[in-house]
Amino acid sequence: MLPRSLWCFGLIGALLFCGTSVLAQRPTEDNSKLEVELARQKVYPALVNISVVARFFNGGRTQRAPAGGSGVIVNKEGYILTNYHVAGNTTRIICTLITGEAIEAKVVLHDPLTDLSVLKLLIEKRDDPTIPLPHANLGDSDVVQVGDTVMSMGNPLLLSSSMTLGIVSNTKRVFTDFSGTQIQEQELDEGEKTGVFTRWIQHDALILPGNSGGPLVNTKAEVIGINELGGGGIGFAIPSNIAAKVLKSAIEKGGIIRGWIGVSVLPVSKMGRTTGSLVASVVPKSPADAAGIEAGDVLLEMEGKPVTTRFFEEIPLFYQQVANLTVGSTVSMKLLRKSVERMVTVTVALMEKTLGAEEEVRQIGATLQVITDAMARARRLADKQGVMVTGVRSGFPLEGAKPAITQGDVILSIGDKKVNSLADVRAALANVKHDDFVIIIRRRREELVSVAKIPEEAPPAEGTELPKAWLGVRTQVMTAEVSKGLKMPGVRGLRVTEIYPSTSVAKAGLMVGDILTRLNNEPINSFRPQDAEDLRRLIEDLPIGKKATLSVLRGGKTVGISFIAEAQALGGDLAKSAKQKEFEFAVRDLMPLDRIERRLKPSTKGVVVTEAVIGGWAQIAGLELDDIIHSINGQLIESVEGFEQVMKAAMQEHPKIIQIFVERGSRTHFIFIEPDWNKIVENR
Repeated sequence: MLPRSLWCFGLIGALLFCGTSVLAQRPTEDNSKLEVELARQKVYPALVNISVVARFFNGGRTQRAPAGGSGVIVNKEGYILTNYHVAGNTTRIICTLITGEAIEAKVVLHDPLTDLSVLKLLIEKRDDPTIPLPHANLGDSDVVQVGDTVMSMGNPLLLSSSMTLGIVSNTKRVFTDFSGTQIQEQELDEGEKTGVFTRWIQHDALILPGNSGGPLVNTKAEVIGINELGGGGIGFAIPSNIAAKVLKSAIEKGGIIRGWIGVSVLPVSKMGRTTGSLVASVVPKSPADAAGIEAGDVLLEMEGKPVTTRFFEEIPLFYQQVANLTVGSTVSMKLLRKSVERMVTVTVALMEKTLGAEEEVRQIGATLQVITDAMARARRLADKQGVMVTGVRSGFPLEGAKPAITQGDVILSIGDKKVNSLADVRAALANVKHDDFVIIIRRRREELVSVAKIPEEAPPAEGTELPKAWLGVRTQVMTAEVSKGLKMPGVRGLRVTEIYPSTSVAKAGLMVGDILTRLNNEPINSFRPQDAEDLRRLIEDLPIGKKATLSVLRGGKTVGISFIAEAQALGGDLAKSAKQKEFEFAVRDLMPLDRIERRLKPSTKGVVVTEAVIGGWAQIAGLELDDIIHSINGQLIESVEGFEQVMKAAMQEHPKIIQIFVERGSRTHFIFIEPDWNKIVENR
């Protein structure tokens, strides 16, 4: 599944005609104009266009794609608030100010539960780090009211920055199912929930894909929300007070710590109550379970403070209240069970991540994920031991294992090593040679033994065919229909449709339209479609370097063409090839037939791109099939051997950018690969 940060690309073709504007609506009252102008002056300069390389997993491998969204600088040190679905699961984050200045940013904190990320601009990398950064101030989202005028700022469709005007429609929006029986959690990626703490600010200031992460601004030029969702003329923003807390935790602690007791709750209004919270479920082995709390209990107090969820809109406040509890502390709770009040004591646990880290392990051709408690519960696993297989790559060891290992299996051990982390997997594989090795897996309730093997890499095959004679032409059979169309009924042979330049027959004067009737006085009796290969077979029997004669019909007369039989121009099927594993592309030598068919100069050198795997570093940088690579980082590439030497050096030096100069059709082009070397080194 593609990350949400990529969704906008599917809409560009349909919506591009809409364009962008600085103001979507023009207020008519003078004071409104002044408020808009104030926001434009104070907040708009702090808007950033965020460009990233999104990273996701599919088919047992890492894939990448260009993506992006919006963000806002919120202090002079260069901290930025944006959405997690914009900046999470990415590499190389570039933030562009409205002035056009592009600044690299690093991740300070990702918080999927609120769909927020905190970034920090690498100010030291600016041309002039002393120039002050524009920044906006966060306002108080708790004082926002329905009907308030607001402005949305962002980069719709990832185009240039824009600003739109609207009003607040709702200040505490939550999403429920159609019948209003439960909250519908928002899903970022498969299994990654968000919004548990959020009551969104609903508004109608136009936002489109690409606006994600941009600020929602009030008439005091304060950021009172971070836009997250939108469509159909409705937008939803994460309240600034939630964002401010995440920002504070990111700056002061570099992370965020939340309390967790393991209950979910429902409103009590349908029970005829105005106080309390109905316990809908209790997580097994959670603090609440250990304290004896049961589904059906009504929580009344927590640490002496009333607990109330009359309506769905109050449920996020309950979860915020629990999250604010100190991890490790003991909390007293009053609850009602069958009309009897009880007191229980709960030891607050740390709220853990929903999903574990996921990475590609190329050596075995799979993507693996660390199992969290939440994942184990959701999949009804016996425990969280092992690592989960989230994808298997075709043609790699896990697919070829006996029995084959598939998506959803849990790897418990490799060789004689138990594995509970991605580091464990890599350490275990480091001891595996090219012999068979055992992998213990859990598949549903079974524990299975599978045997896999990491094959030795065979050198690329090179053609070894002996040279054969060749006529550098293309022809068509003189079928009955063609002969009749040319008003030459009964004539058999092959009509010349193309002559390759610089070949022996081209120099001898053969012309397009000539009809080949004899070779060395032997008739060319071709008249059926299946006779198309007659000429090739006849020519291949000629001795290379010897003189031969063709008889051709030209303008109703027979003409003799003498030529020297020459060796066949070798094609790509006989070329030496190489694969660049880290950037996932392959090349082969440029061959004589390539130069002929592409009308290249005989002196042209380089290598031809034969593969650029979708989602690989080379492909997302723009490398295409059949590109001819002439140089890499300024070094001329004349053959596969030279290509391998240059790429080997790059793998050791880790340049920030790998510049590839290619010939593509009738023009030349530059490709810039900007890899994440940390991930590449980790996966080698």
